[in-house]
Amino acid sequence: MNILFVLTSHGQLGDTGAATGFWLEELAAPYYVFEDAGAEITLASPKGGLPPLDPKSIEPDSQTEATIRFEEDDIAQDALANTELLGSLSAEDFDAVFYPGGHGPLWDLAGDQDSIALIEDSLSAGRPVATVCHGPAVLLYAKERDGSPLVMGRCVTGFSNSEEGEVGLTTVVPFLVEDELKKAGANYSKAENWHSHVVMDDDLITGQNPASSEAVARALLAELL
Repeated sequence: MNILFVLTSHGQLGDTGAATGFWLEELAAPYYVFEDAGAEITLASPKGGLPPLDPKSIEPDSQTEATIRFEEDDIAQDALANTELLGSLSAEDFDAVFYPGGHGPLWDLAGDQDSIALIEDSLSAGRPVATVCHGPAVLLYAKERDGSPLVMGRCVTGFSNSEEGEVGLTTVVPFLVEDELKKAGANYSKAENWHSHVVMDDDLITGQNPASSEAVARALLAELL
């Protein structure tokens, strides 16, 4: 079982001067779901190398058993420091793809052509794609073979407008995940803010927020076993 994690390479939070990137828990919790199940894990990003980490995701209130384990795991840290160049990889080499969130993907992965091709190739071949929180932004420009939006008519979730409002970034982000998924024709659903919510639509699995990351990974694992 070979799982590809795709992380953002974007580290600037709009014009605020603050840093952003991927959200650690959304990588760490799924990472150990798959590692503990015996999977081979590859980390990739658009630029390769060390991807930017959202500094807020390592604040004390954001720490979990998984994040602590990841930070103390030399093998995981080495993989993170040396992510593969996304454009050098092929969907056919992996059984599934997982996209953690964080705000970074809104600026790069959403429109990244290598990422879009990976998603389209994976799903057309019946290989699952899973993503959580801001990660579902990566689906926005992917297409079906007939050219229609990939998410059109599909049941999905992702970081909600109200959650973005709570973190005070509604006017900072380039777009709101909930709004754009709806505009693309998705059947978007959400739970209460910060509650776990996972939606499965055939081989596409989405989660609403950081609280959903482990549940998304377990849903994906169940698909593969």
